[in-house]
Amino acid sequence: MAETKITVRNNGPLRIEGEFTIYDHEGKAFGLGGRTMISLCRCGISQNKPFCDGSHNKAGFQSETKARELPPPAPKPA
Repeated sequence: MAETKITVRNNGPLRIEGEFTIYDHEGKAFGLGGRTMISLCRCGISQNKPFCDGSHNKAGFQSETKARELPPPAPKPA
């Protein structure tokens, strides 16, 4: 399987490229029509959630993100 790349776009969506499947909360897969690139909404305004429809541009959504190291996850209780 090819690598999946997720890019956090400044002032915009999450762009996903590669081979992937997106599921709803019930475990049902979205039909992506063979797409190998989609954008997921981060602004919460899209009329096509979870997918981006460009609404962030009109709303003036701002969020700049730089890559950083996350701390290790907390150990699971025994």
